[in-house]
Amino acid sequence: MTDEKNTLGRRLKRYADVTTAVGGTAARMAGARMLGLERDDKSEASALKAALGNLKGPLMKVAQMLATVPDAVPADFAAELSTLQTQAPPMGWPFVRRRMQAELGPAWEQRFKSFEREAAAAASLGQVHRATDKRGKKLACKLQYADMASAVEADLAQLKLIFALYKRMDRAIDPSEISEEVGARLREELDYKREAAHIALYRAMLKDIETIHVPDVVPELSTGRLLTMSWEEGRPILEFKTRSLADRNKIALAMFRAWWHPFSHFGAIHGDPHLGNYTIREDLSLNLLDFGCIRTFNPKFVGGVIDLYRALETNKPDLAVHAYETWGFVGLKKEVIDTLNIWARFIYAPMLDDRVRTVADGVEPAAYGRKQAFEVHQRLKQLGPVKPPREFVFMDRAAIGLGGVFLHLQAELNFHKLFNEEIENFSLATVGKRQQSVFGAAGVPLPS
Repeated sequence: MTDEKNTLGRRLKRYADVTTAVGGTAARMAGARMLGLERDDKSEASALKAALGNLKGPLMKVAQMLATVPDAVPADFAAELSTLQTQAPPMGWPFVRRRMQAELGPAWEQRFKSFEREAAAAASLGQVHRATDKRGKKLACKLQYADMASAVEADLAQLKLIFALYKRMDRAIDPSEISEEVGARLREELDYKREAAHIALYRAMLKDIETIHVPDVVPELSTGRLLTMSWEEGRPILEFKTRSLADRNKIALAMFRAWWHPFSHFGAIHGDPHLGNYTIREDLSLNLLDFGCIRTFNPKFVGGVIDLYRALETNKPDLAVHAYETWGFVGLKKEVIDTLNIWARFIYAPMLDDRVRTVADGVEPAAYGRKQAFEVHQRLKQLGPVKPPREFVFMDRAAIGLGGVFLHLQAELNFHKLFNEEIENFSLATVGKRQQSVFGAAGVPLPS
């Protein structure tokens, strides 16, 4: 396997690529606005998608996140950026051949019955090719792009600079821990051996839920930068937006369990909620894909999530304070607690309401969460800054992403009942015992 270290030269090249591609697109858009020239949102969005897609890496993941929640960006931008989830510009066959040879050796093609030259999907850090093994089993080969270690470090350095500027300009949030958490998770995503362990973990955690499917890793055809798995047949989740309510509810129910069951029972979440990480089978069961960004938590953090839910449900301010402190928030004044609870009530709202409803409950998708986010931000500008702890970052991101899926599907479920079924008989000791057993068997480190 070739040595692809994070080097200064590769990082400098990345800085130049980012400035040229994204900077040039942004400059053209800004110039048109300043000069009052006629603008075309669709062509601008297409240009931005092309720039981000060709760059790969963390900056592309930012675009994926923007496409997760409906109406977070203008419609033309959302339509273009959403294709980055599964249709990013792929690398060509000469690149693939060199990369596969680097990972499996000169005779790598002889280890497959077939290997498709065209990528089936391309994303921010790698692309997937269909293949079959010698017995004819369908496979998905996830191949990491070259020099990703340098690209990630270069992009993280730029994101850190952006966060530092933001901290000076806006007193609402201290993003220091956010920057550290994003960096840690992205570096983990470069290690496909870790991702293979995450897949084994999720297969164990979800083994008793028939409506959720997790790929099976092929170790002899996998390395640190090549992950070969079983191919799971399915179609993009957005193709089911026009199906019957019963069908959409069935998909949403599987999504709810795929997210909340691992968290409430084992302290793990799938932290990359963009729509390209799920496909739907003909029987409407769910394929859960891409396990690079898995966040694990100690049992106390899980307990804090449940404590905050109970605090809002029973109007117990002291329990809410305990929950925030359990998560790692420090020095919180009553006014700050009240402000954080505005956002917490928004996130928990469907699960506090014991009836069948949509997530938005009559609120237009374009307005979903915006009022609460604006109010929280304005208050924290006066009261802050508040430093969200690292553990909170992907928990919040994943919860919003999950809500985005329910918004797209317009599912109608009793989220209160479903959530309480998942947290029934919860105890810190039980989660701890499950982690000791399941994490160890999968080869995943226990959360600190």
